[in-house]
Amino acid sequence: MKKEDKREIVQELGEIFAANRNFYITDISALTSNQANGLRRLCFQKGVSLQVVKNSLIEKAMDHANIQDAEFANVLRGPSAIMYAESSNAPAKLIKEFRGKGKVPVLKAAFIEESLYVGDDMIETLITLKSREELIADVVALLQSPIKNVISGLKASSGEKIAGLLKTMSEKES
Repeated sequence: MKKEDKREIVQELGEIFAANRNFYITDISALTSNQANGLRRLCFQKGVSLQVVKNSLIEKAMDHANIQDAEFANVLRGPSAIMYAESSNAPAKLIKEFRGKGKVPVLKAAFIEESLYVGDDMIETLITLKSREELIADVVALLQSPIKNVISGLKASSGEKIAGLLKTMSEKES
């Protein structure tokens, strides 16, 4: 591969890493060609991008995107493929679905919103992670809950009683 091609790959990956901040590094080397094609097909259907890239290029792309973690040096050994998607847990769900009863693809690490998850045993944790948008929606729902309770309480106890009480109180002040 020419240096120009490598620079272009590093540039593209660096932009992807900087834009997404959610990516998984997996080992798919144990897959047969039919299984690898099936994985690529499933990735396409689920909106997950899959790229097989040399480890040295991944390291340079992470430097380009200002992602620095000492544990990545241990992860980037042997064959590596990168998976990324809009949703932070989509690749984890895809891996679990593709595996069925098998052990491949193997999760080496996942980088989710500035946090590094290392090892294949983290797959269940990653599946349960909520995306940033889901967390914001949960917070908004929690903030709206007290207001909704007050409004429903006002509606439930006949509004006439409350209106009557307010009228009586205003007449006493006069």
